[in-house]
Parts: sequence; C-alpha cells; structure tokens
Amino acid sequence: MTSYGTCVLWGSPHSYYTGKIRSYLIKKGVPYREEFAFHPQFRTRILPAVRHVVVPILETPDGRILQDTTDMIEHIEAAMPLPPMIPGTPVQKAIAWLLGAYGSEALLPPGMHYRWSYRAEQENFLCAEFGRLLHGGPDREARYATARQTMQYFNDFLPILGVTPQTIPTIEAAYCELLDALDEHFLHVPYLLGGRPSIADFGLMAPMFAHLARDPVPATLMKNRAPNVYRWTERMNLARIGDGEFPDCPETYPANDEIPETLEPVLRLVFQDWGAQLLADARTYNGWIESKPAMPAGTLVSASGERKVHPSLGPMEYEWRGCTVQRASSPHGLWHFDKAAAYARALSGEAKSRFDSLVSRTGGERVMAIRLARPMRREDYVLVLG
Repeated sequence: MTSYGTCVLWGSPHSYYTGKIRSYLIKKGVPYREEFAFHPQFRTRILPAVRHVVVPILETPDGRILQDTTDMIEHIEAAMPLPPMIPGTPVQKAIAWLLGAYGSEALLPPGMHYRWSYRAEQENFLCAEFGRLLHGGPDREARYATARQTMQYFNDFLPILGVTPQTIPTIEAAYCELLDALDEHFLHVPYLLGGRPSIADFGLMAPMFAHLARDPVPATLMKNRAPNVYRWTERMNLARIGDGEFPDCPETYPANDEIPETLEPVLRLVFQDWGAQLLADARTYNGWIESKPAMPAGTLVSASGERKVHPSLGPMEYEWRGCTVQRASSPHGLWHFDKAAAYARALSGEAKSRFDSLVSRTGGERVMAIRLARPMRREDYVLVLG
C-alpha cells in the first residue's frame, strides 16, 4: 500500500455525505482527522475557498480543498491506486458507478423524510447532533438553540425533494422494498459487488448511515426489518475488508466480471424508482439547453444563477408508482448518473452484451438510453456546462 498522508475531513456524524467519504477513507486506509464546523479555521480558511456553507470538505496532505465526495474519491484513487475501491473490469465498473450515483442522489428523499417527517419523535437526538457540529463547548441550551435554527432550514427541504403528504406512503413503501432486497443480498455477500467494497457501497452509505441507520426512528426500522443491512453499515466503518461472517468469501470482486445474482432485485428497484426521476430530470435539463442554445462552456447549471451544491433548473412533475411527484429538478443527480452511463456507453463486444442483458432483465433500458443535450462538469465547486 502506498501512503497518502493525513487528510482533514471537515464533516459531522449526522451528515449525509460525510458518511460516504468517511467510510471510503476508512476502507482505503487513508489517515484522517475529523473536524467540525465550529472550529475557527472552518470560517477563516475553508468557507472563503469553497464559498458554500457545507460539509463534508476534504483537505488533502498537499493542500487541496475538495468539496464533492465523488471528486474526493476520484482524486485519492488516482493518487493512491492500491487497494482499489473501483472495479477494474468493465461491467462491474459501470454497475458500481451506477449504484454509487443512486445512493448519493436518489435516496435523498427517503433519507430526509425519515429525519424530518419524524422530527418530533427524535427531536432531542437531532438537536444534540446538529449542536455537536455547530457549537463548541458543553452548554446544552446554547447548543440546542444554535441547532434548531439550522434544523428548520433542512426541514424545509422536504417539498423541494418531492416529500409531501401525498407521496410519503409511496416513499416509505419503496424504501421498505429496497431494504428487503438489500437484506437478502447482504445475507450472501458482505458488499454490493461481493467480497470487497466499491464506489457502489460508499455511495449507498451516504443515506444509509447518518440518516437511516443513526436517526432513532429509521434506525429502529432498519434493525428490525433489515438487520443484514444494518450490519453492512457497521461493516462499512471497519478498516478490515473481510468479515468473519463470510470466511469463504474472497476479499475481491467476483471473477470474470460477474455481478452477484442477488444484486439484480436491487438493480430493478434502482431503475424503477430512480428512473422515473431521471427521465423527468433529463427532459427538464434538455429543455433548458434547447431554450438557451448559445450558452458558453462554463455556464453555471442553475435556473437562478445562484451558486449551490445542489442547484435546480426549476420545478418538474412526473408519475411514480401511481402518485404524482412535484419537486425541484436535480441536475446534480443527472450529472452523477451520466458519469455512470458514460462507462456503460463505452462498453463493447462481450461486455456490452452482458451489460445490456443485465439491464434488460432488470428493466433499465429506458433509463440507460438517457442522453444529455450537453455534458456537465464540476468546476470551482459548482456544476457548469461542458
């Protein structure tokens, strides 16, 4: 293993995306120390650099400041190839990136729903967690007062994500189906692609750890309904790759570029549930491009022109599992998906045939046919046109 040096992770235990990058650093074997936003240097050095009030942010040993967790993982994988956390074979790589994108973006609605729709049942825990991030010192009341201001800000995100009284029953039903499929899968193998973690697992840790496995209400649901999923969240924060539960499972990705059969029900839900949103997002994004054909490369992808970590191109509406979803569009999720789709589009020969067959069996043909009118890229901590 090549030493990478010690990073500084500006994050928090209850942060959605901190759970993703923390798990990666642990499994990758990258030394780090975690700092919270109340630290004076967060405001004097970090915020002026990224110009977003957001965690996580990663400072690398060579002084780089990285804000997006996917950018963080790609940067470290390039600098420290071993041990690999992205499969090297073509079909596994495409599927790993697809599942990583799904976890990073598609599960924001259930993650935020189970945190904020059940706020009253877990208020003390949430106040403690937000206060831990925002206020140094042991003054409980001061911590909680600071916490509640920020908590209301995030609480108000629910309609933007399409979480409404009309959609909540469907969101919960879909999430429980996902738990069931993942629970069966993790009965057979320790990680999504087999015997070692990948970008797929780290993406899924974003929602599954801080929101859904730590907050009291969804944590109880996960432990009771899907104990193998809960055990996976524990495994993902242990440095060791292998697990005594699976003594005969090689600490590798499956041979011959194979995908575990038990992963197919999970993929079917990915295409069904994220697919409806992705198709709507693609229509919104391509319509925005067509309405402004002269936009130069580097144009901010944002209807308002405001710098945001998760920008929007305006409201959109689509049908999903028999209900109408009204929410803000999500070009950042579309960017994530298109990164994965690019690996799929690059397949050829026998690998392409196997991938296409897998997509056909799991109902993903319409989703994988999505094409963006123009590419997007991340530049200066925001999403811009390529």
